[in-house]
Amino acid sequence: MAGGKVELVALTKRFAETAVDEIDLTIASGEFFSLLGPSGCGKTTTLRLIAGFEQPTAGRILLDNVDVSGTPPHKRNVNTVFQSYALFPFLTVFDNVAFGLRNRKLSKAGLASQVDEALELVKLRSFAKRRPGQLSGGQQQRVALARALVLKPSVLLLDEPLGALDAKLRRSLKVELKALQEQVGITFLYVTHDQEEALTMSDRLAVMRDGKIVQLGSPHEVYEEPADTYVADFLGVSNLMEVEVVERGPGARCQVRLGESVLEVEHGGADTPSHSHVVIRPERVRVEEFGSAGANRVPAMVERLVYLGSATQVILRLAPGAELQVLLQNDGTREKLTQGTPVHAFLAPDALRVLADSGSAEDAAGDDALKVS
Repeated sequence: MAGGKVELVALTKRFAETAVDEIDLTIASGEFFSLLGPSGCGKTTTLRLIAGFEQPTAGRILLDNVDVSGTPPHKRNVNTVFQSYALFPFLTVFDNVAFGLRNRKLSKAGLASQVDEALELVKLRSFAKRRPGQLSGGQQQRVALARALVLKPSVLLLDEPLGALDAKLRRSLKVELKALQEQVGITFLYVTHDQEEALTMSDRLAVMRDGKIVQLGSPHEVYEEPADTYVADFLGVSNLMEVEVVERGPGARCQVRLGESVLEVEHGGADTPSHSHVVIRPERVRVEEFGSAGANRVPAMVERLVYLGSATQVILRLAPGAELQVLLQNDGTREKLTQGTPVHAFLAPDALRVLADSGSAEDAAGDDALKVS
């Protein structure tokens, strides 16, 4: 199966409000690309525009350098997997997968060969005679994938296909889905609000807000180098603290004031305003004994402990009043902390980043609650 290149040029869709706002985006052939954002950000509308289920108000959609903006869905070499799977309950797994091939005038042997091949891809060949009601949720999702892949699209569009599954099954199927994409080699465009899904599977991802792409890059780039407080807050757990930039150093280095403490920061100090936010991920905070000497150490008290199995979430209350989340691995090497223990939190300069304020992901989700997603 050959991959397909997708290009969006100033793509716009307006309903009562603007759902997609002049998006420019290129998705490479064979790439696993995710659109990520809260409900109402425009990600699903973008997918529906590419599929042909919605017509753009302005802009162009190119598939392999051909403008398909006005082409009906059945004439575009794309296929879609929905969250609901949309399987025919009265048909067998084989016939569900074969449904789209029936009008291609294939021989009986040719049709059976292609269906068997698609079911083999998703490891369901032995389930061909069952009906959807006899399958688990994860197996039904695989049937939906096989039905889409059997038509050999150049682009597969996936609209939150794991959303109806339980957490454990989602984790296992994320790995399977990425492996399947690498095996078939076609372009996957994956829409989700689940940041863990996007980080786990994507070659690149785009974080959306109010119909626009606010940051584009690899999972590592977007997680480690968020463009603003919205991206930092939405993609993973973040500690966002209000600070004042008191001195700017060479490059992106700076000093910030957090309460009575002055912190050295290695990233983001060049272009941010004096009153900004500093972000640090929970896994980068180090909890030390109270009285530990050295720079970037802030006095704090253990406010709450949450046991997560492989790790413990520690909620600290810093002396300036800010709450700080810490993630400590339960590797047996740490002394047990208790509620009320005074400590020092070490915030390493290379783990801190100064960001301009653009509102939180929760604010965006609330503002966009009535928009088309």
